[in-house]
Amino acid sequence: MADPAVDAAAAVAALAQEWAALRELFGSLDDARFAAASVLPGWRNADILAHVIGTESLLAGRRVPEYDVAGRAHVHNPIGELNEKWIAQFASQDRVGLLAEFDAVIAERSAALATMTDADLAAETMTPAGPDTYGRFMRIRVFDCWIHELDVRDGLGLAPPTTAGPATVAVDEASASLPYVMAKRAGVPAGTTVLVELTGLVSRSIAVSVAERARLVPADQAEPDVALTVDTAQFFRLIGGRRDADPSAVAIAGDDALGRQIADHLAYTI
Repeated sequence: MADPAVDAAAAVAALAQEWAALRELFGSLDDARFAAASVLPGWRNADILAHVIGTESLLAGRRVPEYDVAGRAHVHNPIGELNEKWIAQFASQDRVGLLAEFDAVIAERSAALATMTDADLAAETMTPAGPDTYGRFMRIRVFDCWIHELDVRDGLGLAPPTTAGPATVAVDEASASLPYVMAKRAGVPAGTTVLVELTGLVSRSIAVSVAERARLVPADQAEPDVALTVDTAQFFRLIGGRRDADPSAVAIAGDDALGRQIADHLAYTI
C-alpha cells in the first residue's frame, strides 16, 4: 500500500544532494582507502560505490549482469544476490574507472528524474519495501545512499555525514518501518507506546503505538511507556545492524528493561 506521507519532490532533491556527497567523499579517497575493507561483511569501500552504481544502473534500465554469487558467505537472500552481481560486474575497475561509472550513471539518472512529472512519481512500482510509488522508491534510495555514506565514514574513522537534507529524508523512510520493527523485531507488547527521540544531525520525535496493529502516532500527543534517545548516526547503525552499532549509547526513560530490549533489536535492513 502506498505511503501517503512520502514527499516525492523532497526525496528526489535529497537524492541529488546525497549523490553529490558520495561523489565528494569517494573522490577524496586515495587508492588504499578506496580499496580498504568496509564495515560491511565481504565488501570493500569500492564495493559500496559499485553497489550504488548497480542499483542506479538497474533503475536506468540496464540488464542485471550474470554472475554466480550465491556461494559467497556474506550473501544470504535474493536481494543480496542481486546486489552482489553488480559488485562482481565492477570488481575489476580501479578507482578512476569506478568513479567514471558513477558519474555516467548518475548523470543519466539525474536527467531521467528531471523529466518525471508528479504523476510519474505517484505511479505504482515495485520497491524494496513492496509495491508502492516511484517517489517512495526514491525515498528508499536516499536512505540506502545515506547509510552507505555513513558506512564508508565509519570504516575510515571519519566524522559522520553532515548532509542534513538527505538525512532528514532517510529518517522519514526509517520512521515508516518503526511500527514493524517495534512489533515484530523488538517484541514490544500490545498496549505499549514507544517514543524515539533523535538528536544530532536530525532532531525528530517518533512515536509508535503497538496495539492490534502497530502504527505511528503524533509524538506530541503520545504518552510513552518507554522513551529512547539516540544520536541520528547511532540510530542508523542500530537499524542497519552495523558493526559499530552500540545499543548502550541509547538513553532510556521509563521501562528500562523494555527500552534495552528495543535498543538491542532495532536492526531490520536486509
